[in-house]
Amino acid sequence: MENIAEEVLKGNRLALAKAITAIENEYDNATEIMQKLYPHTGHAYVLGVTGPPGAGKSTLTDKLAKEYRRQGKTVGIIAIDPSSPFSGGAILGDRIRMNSLTLDPGVFIRSMGTRGSLGGLSHKTADAVKVMDAFGMDVIFVETVGVGQSEVDIVKAADTTMVVLIPGMGDDIQAIKAGILEIGDIFTINKADHDGADKLATELNMMLDLDGVIKDWRPPIMKTIANQNIGIKEVVETFGKHHKHIEENGQLTVRRTERTKNEMLDLLDSRIGQYIRSKVVDTGKLDELVAVIKAHETDPYTEANKIVHDLLK
Repeated sequence: MENIAEEVLKGNRLALAKAITAIENEYDNATEIMQKLYPHTGHAYVLGVTGPPGAGKSTLTDKLAKEYRRQGKTVGIIAIDPSSPFSGGAILGDRIRMNSLTLDPGVFIRSMGTRGSLGGLSHKTADAVKVMDAFGMDVIFVETVGVGQSEVDIVKAADTTMVVLIPGMGDDIQAIKAGILEIGDIFTINKADHDGADKLATELNMMLDLDGVIKDWRPPIMKTIANQNIGIKEVVETFGKHHKHIEENGQLTVRRTERTKNEMLDLLDSRIGQYIRSKVVDTGKLDELVAVIKAHETDPYTEANKIVHDLLK
């Protein structure tokens, strides 16, 4: 298969898998694939699903995907997995939980491993989303492993972000509230049949009231019992309402513009970093500088400024 990008556009699933592998592993042809696919992107609706480990995000995503399939929509799922300490690859726990979906030709699931580094992951995730978009997926889920800063970066690739929480988290909610208030368009309390679901909903409502920022969309608090298929249809309807809302008030355009800007800055950082490494690290110049800095004959700040000035002038 010589031209992977062309095959992706024809709907070839093997090419779709190969294209994402090329992006994830930074193969030489990754940039060329993205250049060819980019004009065909911008059609899919991207949904971010985040929340603490054990909240049932994968089961919930599985059920939501099935609901979209019932509506005749094609679905892509990117599950960010913690990497295996042995192989560096994704552990694939999420895919095991979504087993029944793998046989559906209208669904494509891909696990992406964090590989111990989240720096470039948001950038690779955004590219994987674009590949699925160009392939023709109507809805794309990006599901993350937790709610840390790295996850906040990853869900920036989404048009609508859902934060999944579960009852009985205790003080955990206090620890994560600042971050989740910022990113959540919808809050879903999964395992809502457990004790403490109402208390959690009340806490969330109080946090939203105390936020102090007047928004034209108040994030709704949904309740689901994903493994019993309860509340799934309502969540999909709420996604639809949020989509319509941000489309009508221009926020969707604002979000996508901001995303493009951030992606451009990421690419520039990455390209400039690679260029400097090739000129400074690979040539052995860095080792010489380290010796001089260590001897306190100069300092790292002066030398870093000099390198940037000399290479970019």
